[in-house]
Amino acid sequence: MSDRFELYLTCPKGLEGLLAEEARGLGLEEVREHTSAIRGSADMETAYRLCLWSRLGNRVLLVLKRFNMKNADDLYDGVHDVEWQDHLEANGSLAVEFSGHGSGIDNTHFGALKVKDAIVDKLRTRDGERPSVDKLNPDLRVHLRLDRGEAILSLDLSGHSLHQRGYRLQQGAAPLKENLAAAVLIRAGWPRIAAEGGALADPMCGVGTFLVEAAMIAADIAPNLKRERWGFSAWLGHVPALWRKLHDEAQARAQAGLARPPLWIRGYEADPRLIQPGRNNVERAGLSDWVKIYQGEVGSFEPRPDQNQKGLVICNPPYGERLGDEASLLYLYQNLGERLRQSCLNWEAAVFTGAPDLGKRMGIRSHKQYAFWNGALPCKLLLIKVQPDQFVTGERRQPERDAQGNEGARSPAAVASEPARLSEGGQMFANRLQKNLKQLGKWAKREQISCYRLYDADMPEYALAIDLYQDWVHVQEYAAPRSIDPEKAQARLFDALAAIPLALGIDQSRVVVKRRERQSGTRQYERQSTQGQFLEVNEGGVKLLVNLTDYLDTGLFLDHRPMRMRIQREAAGKRFLNLFCYTATATVHAAKGGARSTTSVDLSRTYLDWARRNLSLNGFSDKNRLEQGDVMAWLQACRDEYDLIFIDPPTFSNSKRMEGVFDIQRDHVELLDLAVARLAPAGVLYFSNNFRKFQLDEHLGERYVVEEITAQTLDPDFARNSKIHRAWRIQAR
Repeated sequence: MSDRFELYLTCPKGLEGLLAEEARGLGLEEVREHTSAIRGSADMETAYRLCLWSRLGNRVLLVLKRFNMKNADDLYDGVHDVEWQDHLEANGSLAVEFSGHGSGIDNTHFGALKVKDAIVDKLRTRDGERPSVDKLNPDLRVHLRLDRGEAILSLDLSGHSLHQRGYRLQQGAAPLKENLAAAVLIRAGWPRIAAEGGALADPMCGVGTFLVEAAMIAADIAPNLKRERWGFSAWLGHVPALWRKLHDEAQARAQAGLARPPLWIRGYEADPRLIQPGRNNVERAGLSDWVKIYQGEVGSFEPRPDQNQKGLVICNPPYGERLGDEASLLYLYQNLGERLRQSCLNWEAAVFTGAPDLGKRMGIRSHKQYAFWNGALPCKLLLIKVQPDQFVTGERRQPERDAQGNEGARSPAAVASEPARLSEGGQMFANRLQKNLKQLGKWAKREQISCYRLYDADMPEYALAIDLYQDWVHVQEYAAPRSIDPEKAQARLFDALAAIPLALGIDQSRVVVKRRERQSGTRQYERQSTQGQFLEVNEGGVKLLVNLTDYLDTGLFLDHRPMRMRIQREAAGKRFLNLFCYTATATVHAAKGGARSTTSVDLSRTYLDWARRNLSLNGFSDKNRLEQGDVMAWLQACRDEYDLIFIDPPTFSNSKRMEGVFDIQRDHVELLDLAVARLAPAGVLYFSNNFRKFQLDEHLGERYVVEEITAQTLDPDFARNSKIHRAWRIQAR
């Protein structure tokens, strides 16, 4: 074989320039960049060195041959012509990876099969011995890349991807690959900072990938020093003596690096479940003296080992995976920015984020931004100098004056402690919230109401519904029309979320956000989360349980408050029936008002269990029946009489537990006929629904006494949204 080879090094998308620079430093010549790869020429020593020392690459491919091909036969012939006996024993094992398409190869599996057949046929002995296929740990891993009619046939010297260093056996939910973490550290200037004796802190360290990669860079440890099996280990072209020499040199460098006084490298993680896995990873990497991991929230993060120490704060904040993550992520970024301003003056910071708009909410300008890809997710690395002139601080103030009345600059500490400024739109939104709070707060206090709607898209560009549940805030974002720029809608949401805690004086952790879209079927009742946190609230002398996190709705429809209070006033001595009862809040009010008995019907076992808890919370477990079933079928079978009936049905339902589909517009006449048939003489039925296009059948007024009472069932907090529901009082003639 030749003394020089063409090498391809693959890498994550976006790292090509960094990898090219690294590879040149390791001896690769004539370097050229491609998408997710670089190529160049090198001798075998350089090829081994790249395997051992590349922190950024995925694979090191040694090109055996390039040839043109027009069809599958050309592919077979081109591969078969290689002297495979120089690379693999006849009784060895191989794996083939194929990428690209064209020239009659439209399926990578078919292409790989053709390559495998050509190699096996070449090596087959007279007695039929031939290489076997081993996809996990083959003696030889072959790669063929098809590019515009040219086949590039290579040996994979790395074996398993080089990002798999071997120390990270335990990982969190969304870990960065090790080579991407190394690239972020290099872009952030960590090699320079480490050479100057600087410190490193990660306030959201997960299982410690940034920490371990940073320590390996600082201690001059080859990233793949501990790897035992390589793609060249059983390759017949392998030169063991040359490899041993390079490995021994790397071993000596690592021993010398670890013998130096360790740098201050610390990680902090809020999730206690990740602490031990992170520490285990550090120990496997042999870096326990260099890296320490502690449990701690971002809000209490104190990175400085002493007042004079400087260094790098680096982190990869979590990505939102669920509805409503916007609030927690926004406040996470705000807390991070606050800690940087208050505790990390004159440090450098690097925030690797899949949500660059959130990076703007930290209150510190980034002086550089780099584009990266984390798998298929586009990300940005924000580089920040934590200095007062980079802070986006509070509203403009009059200049401070000294004892003699002279104007002077504020101290860096004073600037650092200022909150991040709201945008102009955010300040307008905060002003509106405070105005509403002042007006509605007086009414709520007078009426002893602890849960009410504070804001309902009062400003069209901020399409939110904001409800107060005592000292919690429940935010629902109405889905923006398709004509609205999604980025602008997202920016306005972030403006609003930043304003809410400041305007209402409520802790950020007590703001819950959900996105409300047009619902179909029972989706609005489906579980969104599994936190299981119930909050006890008070209304009209009863206690009710709400859940702000797990479902789109909370278990308490605030707009029905006047209806529930009406039922409470009229229920004394009456037999009460609550159809489509949901969490039976109206039933609790009826029981509080002295109902002789109550019956509540719903199809959902989950909500009936919730209803049972609401009744039990108020001591109303007796004389209160809870029935699970399809309301229409239940009414058809029912023969009991009731003095007071409440019906608040869904607009549409297609639950698997009911027969057919329920549509309120189509089915309300049958529903009301069945329900009125169960009314005792002089009984009253209250019917309500929130379908905005609903039209009550005009013929119902011929059979029953029908009175629309919508205006009487709306409190001041829903005055701006008079179409939130419609309600009627119905009696038999």
